[in-house]
Amino acid sequence: MVTLEQKKKIVADLVERFERADGYYLVDFQGMNVDEAISFRRELKSKGIEYKVAKNTLIKRALEEVGQGGIIPDETFFAPTGVVFGFDDPVVPAKIIKETFDKKDKPSLKAAVIEGVFYDGTQLKTVAALLSKPEVMAAIIGSLEAPTSGIVGSINAVMRDVASLIEEVAKKQAS
Repeated sequence: MVTLEQKKKIVADLVERFERADGYYLVDFQGMNVDEAISFRRELKSKGIEYKVAKNTLIKRALEEVGQGGIIPDETFFAPTGVVFGFDDPVVPAKIIKETFDKKDKPSLKAAVIEGVFYDGTQLKTVAALLSKPEVMAAIIGSLEAPTSGIVGSINAVMRDVASLIEEVAKKQAS
């Protein structure tokens, strides 16, 4: 039996993680065998993602303490719940959860909150399809470079046209 002190420590740990996280995912890991659960945890850990299993009441209490008590509907809190915390890039956990789910139909997503936006369990594909921070940065850099390369291309085209014109004039004068 978990003592009141242990419950307080668990809630305090969850509060600290919720406060640091840019996004978090509630997953139902029921039906996963030990090897699947260990493999899932290792994959998360290899990407710097934290995973915590706790009682639903403790998760709800921690969410209330960080001011997000009403963001996730009560019916989401059924069966055992694991919380996957995304810190540096809140989309990476969704990609791992989807990849694991696609292979084994487990774990299933109950809900996700990414930068304050709630997604229900049916939106795993949508969330996993979001661009990660490196992908967003690459797109921004690419769009910043595009006008520059366009200008360079235009200047080169004008120079080529001028060179062709000079060459044509030189040929006519030589004739």
